[in-house]
Amino acid sequence: MKNSFIALLLVSLFTISSFAQKNVGIIGENNWFQNWTNFKPAKTEYRESNKTLTGIIDKDTKLTRQNTYNLVGVVYVTNKAVLTIEPGTVIRGDKETCGTLVITKGAKIIAEGTETDPIVFTSNKNILSRRPGDWGGIVILGDAPINRLGGETFLDFGFEQNFGFYGGQNAQSNSGILKYVRIEYAGHKFNATKELNGLSLAGIGKETILNFIQISFSNDDSFECYGGDVVCNNLISYLATDDDFDYTQGVQAVIANSVAIRNPFSSDRSGSRCFEIDSYDKKELCDTSKKLTKVTANNITLLNTEQNNQGLVREAVYINDSCYFSLSNSVVDGFSFCTLLHKSIDKEPIHIGKINLQNIQVNQSIDIVKSENEAFNEDLEKWYLNSKFANFTSAIKSKELYFSTDFSGSPDLRLLTNNDVVSSK
Repeated sequence: MKNSFIALLLVSLFTISSFAQKNVGIIGENNWFQNWTNFKPAKTEYRESNKTLTGIIDKDTKLTRQNTYNLVGVVYVTNKAVLTIEPGTVIRGDKETCGTLVITKGAKIIAEGTETDPIVFTSNKNILSRRPGDWGGIVILGDAPINRLGGETFLDFGFEQNFGFYGGQNAQSNSGILKYVRIEYAGHKFNATKELNGLSLAGIGKETILNFIQISFSNDDSFECYGGDVVCNNLISYLATDDDFDYTQGVQAVIANSVAIRNPFSSDRSGSRCFEIDSYDKKELCDTSKKLTKVTANNITLLNTEQNNQGLVREAVYINDSCYFSLSNSVVDGFSFCTLLHKSIDKEPIHIGKINLQNIQVNQSIDIVKSENEAFNEDLEKWYLNSKFANFTSAIKSKELYFSTDFSGSPDLRLLTNNDVVSSK
């Protein structure tokens, strides 16, 4: 049975091997970073707040670009209300009160900026004094499935009891739109052990639109998904303190054409990764009859900007047990190695068959995959370097690999070419 499974898998890989080593990393006819992103937000002058956003929003409300808003305390959008934010609007979070925006279950946010007029959530601190964790972040709670017992649970961020629940049966549910949005300096630490994320998505359904979002200098994860059915495109995580993309509680996620940019001097002491994949945060609370976490990632660029000093940056991807993960047509650049597997993931088809690593350019790194159980490492390395997976290694300086790595302006991390200077082990 095992040999049959492997043979079938290799045949299926052979049918798409003709596409190997093409279109790896982020793609686009033009540099989609232009105009709406900001890689130097500490030096950006934002207008002083002239309006305060606080308390409970329980009816349809619009925020306009003519005003700059001070987000004070935890602001809850409730009662199926819709919060609409005009393109070009700036919302500045208050540190002392942990300014946080929570879209509760059944409510919506319509934050649809444009390429020339993005919507910005940022620190209320003055120029050059902004730091990760200056305010809380954005939390969206929905009614899509999660794998917690009971199908619904409470997000433990210190929220009011009535407003923190998420989970349900509607995988198609719609919590609104985030498009051309920047989130800067979020992740305030509200107790000794827990910080908020830049964007927390809990039980979000697939009709929610999440495109062109940049999260910079988050004090915890940039993007974290707790269950749900999530589709994202054109995401940028820039210098997060913890993980860039964190998935748990049986989330069914598709992420495409997205970037994580790391630096060891902007990382947590516990170590940080671009992707961290888990099926549950507390195994004893998991409903084993529900779906395991499944993440499909295509055309991703993962870049460690200090490639000669991994420091606190760990492997690019960590995959826990009982998860499905696929990474394809992607670039992993400057990490000690690409992927670390939980010790229970061995070469048996029931385990390794859940992990697909295909058409990945591993640049300036040592290995494509390792296991916490070192006994499996040689076999795993041989498996994922089989030519049918079309993974390949290179040793190219980053400035020669991308159009531009100048983060003082608008970098362009599309590959210069699908270069020929590569080597397959």
